[in-house]
Amino acid sequence: MEVDDKSIVYGTEDLLTSLCNSVTRVLGIATQSKVHYSAMVQRITKVGLKPDIGCFVLFDGGFTGLVVLNFSADTAMEIYERYMLHMGMPKSELASSHTSDEVSNIMGELMNQIVGDFTGKVRRELQTNITQNQPKMLVLTKQVMLNVDTPLDRPEMRRVSFYTEKNNVFYLELAIDRTEFIRLYDFDPIDVPDPDKLLAEEQATGGAPAGQSQQLSADDSDELLKSLGM
Repeated sequence: MEVDDKSIVYGTEDLLTSLCNSVTRVLGIATQSKVHYSAMVQRITKVGLKPDIGCFVLFDGGFTGLVVLNFSADTAMEIYERYMLHMGMPKSELASSHTSDEVSNIMGELMNQIVGDFTGKVRRELQTNITQNQPKMLVLTKQVMLNVDTPLDRPEMRRVSFYTEKNNVFYLELAIDRTEFIRLYDFDPIDVPDPDKLLAEEQATGGAPAGQSQQLSADDSDELLKSLGM
């Protein structure tokens, strides 16, 4: 029995748009500034970590994929400083270099929140479940190409440009198996949590969260680069 194409409610580009909206939503709330993404998306053949800071996370379950965020030093420092100042940290106590562990921890924590926001929308709107590993951070001086551990039958890869309020640029890269979600019957998605309420609760319980994602140690970095064939 053939399914009418009009029944398809979510495809690769829809998933990408949802992920991009998670990036702008989380970073916008965290930094209290405007973050937006380009109306044009690039089709690419490989995903990779690029200088100065690269962050990646794998997800699996209903579908498999890899998400990468690449930041220049200026972009990472702008996001880090705005986030910490918004959380009440004195400017005199902020890290002065993008190579600081604190900067990497905060960027990893923000990526964790971004992917968490995205996986929550997947559960609510697509009624499937995906799990993520802990985001990994690398301070880089050269490009590193990445492969998804789980083989993708029909891989699709995209790159999207993002812009901060100071017009600094960073990039999101997505590798995902080609997938389509088809509505079998009508349902009401679960209500989206109020981000302002969640942020207020987070601030009330202790200020800036401890970074759950830590910068890789030198040994871990070497091991990771070896596994990637570098």
